[in-house]
Parts: sequence; structure tokens; C-alpha cells
Amino acid sequence: MTRMAVGAALLCLLAATPVSAQQDEAGCKDYPLFTRFPNMHIAGCESRQFDLRAFPAGPADKDGNTKPVEVEGPVQWIKYELNEGVTPPSGLQIMRNFENAAKKAGGTIEGLYPGWCKANYDAERMPKMGNGCMSFSVTMKFVRGGKEVWAFLLADDGGTNYLMTVSEREAMKQDISVTELADKLAKDGFVALYINFDTGKSTIAPDSAGTLDAAAAALKAAGDLRIEVGGHTDNVGTPDANLKLSQDRAQSVMAALVERGVKADRLTARGYGQTAPIADNRTEDGRAKNRRVELVRK
Repeated sequence: MTRMAVGAALLCLLAATPVSAQQDEAGCKDYPLFTRFPNMHIAGCESRQFDLRAFPAGPADKDGNTKPVEVEGPVQWIKYELNEGVTPPSGLQIMRNFENAAKKAGGTIEGLYPGWCKANYDAERMPKMGNGCMSFSVTMKFVRGGKEVWAFLLADDGGTNYLMTVSEREAMKQDISVTELADKLAKDGFVALYINFDTGKSTIAPDSAGTLDAAAAALKAAGDLRIEVGGHTDNVGTPDANLKLSQDRAQSVMAALVERGVKADRLTARGYGQTAPIADNRTEDGRAKNRRVELVRK
């Protein structure tokens, strides 16, 4: 078996936690989405019903600072330590295992920091993870069961321990029915769709199929209305990159609607980038609302 297969596995809910030579701290357990790195035990944990954490995301700026993404909801912090008498892995090995397993499980990598203290995070809003200096760290995001699960892992360079913070929040939902979508298009002339894409890409996530099904049904019920599919982003990144990303995403949504039976000659795709926000880009909730695709009656 390869080292990667033996490493940390995500979303392996049926797999038993590896037998540990040392007992876990009383009252502590793994977060259900993750199995631990082999030959590790839980040395400490802390849970909160609701709190705010600031997850590091994206590349570091010229000063080494990362962009924090605020997540409010249930929080779990876990510290893993190497069992006695076991040859330690490297911090890079731990980080890469979680990175690759997350991708295979359909998660997205929101931040990756393969080095020692080459980037900084907000230590005050990410407590018990260290002093704010990144070491072999990865930030992962999953959308499961109507929730976003954010996880930040930080591994010791010597591989003797790693820390993990996991937070949950409700994912942005599309709560409008087919009838409501059709009525809103007829009355207001537009409707905003919240489609999940792979980070920085135009690939539509599988959990957006229901939203696209409803939108296609509404368009087919709306007769011969001609519709512009407009892509919009938040203000993270450069305006040029966001303009291209929004155009690519609009085209992806248009193609998905055509696949669902909407006539292609009724649709056009256009990207607006970050030029037409509908919420405050200074907050994560505002940025989430700005990352949208609008169907606009022409």
C-alpha cells in the first residue's frame, strides 16, 4: 500500500480509527469527517457550541499575511501527538496526506502553506493553534448535508504532533421553488442563483444540481423569454481575473441549463466580475452573496 493510501483519509466514515498504543485524552474523539494520521493519539480537545474562527485562505501577501475567512458555528479543536516508540513522519508528509485526501473526497483547498513560518494567520481568531506563524498547514472546505465544513490543519515540522480546528456553518441555500423562480423572473425581471463552484474555477459542484434543475424548469415554464446568464464575483483577487472567472462561470451555467433542456438560442452569457456587488465585500457573508449567477430577462 502506498504511503498516501496509508495516510490520513477523509470522509471515510466506515473506517475504524487506527488502534492506538496510547489512549486518547478522556472525552476527546475525532471529528466524524476525518480519520487521524496513523500512530497518533488525541492529547487534547475542546468543543464549543457556537463561536467565530478566522480560517487562513489564499496565498500570502507581500508581508506574509493570509486572508482570513470568518466562519461562525460549532467549533472543535483537537491536538494529535505521536505514539511513543514510533518513527515520526515529517510535517510535510502529514500536510500532503490531508491535502490529497481532501481533494479525492470532493473538498476544496482554500489555503496551502508547505513550509516553516512562510505565512501568517490570525492567531487571536484561531486560538490554540500556535503563535500565528504557519507551519505545514492546509485549509480545507467541504459542503456536506447543507453545511460548509472548514478545517485548518497545522503540523509540527518534526511530525510529532498536529493541530486541527474544524468549524461548521450553514451553506448558502437556494430556497426559491420552480414556481417562485418563474414568478420572480416575470415580476422582477431577474433572479439570483447561488451555485457552488470549485474555488477559483468554473467547474460546477455536484451539490448545485438541484438549483440548476429548478432554474431550468422555471425557464422552460417561462415560455420564450430570452435570458442573460450573468456571472458575478466578490472582490477577492484582481479585477481582470474576476472578470474572466465570472464569464467562465456564466458560460458553465448556461451550458448546464442547455443540458437540462433550455434552448440555447434563448440564452446569452456575460461576466461582470466584481463590478456589481449586492452586499458588503468586507464580510464573508457579504462576499458569499456577491458570488452569484443572475438570470436576467432581456
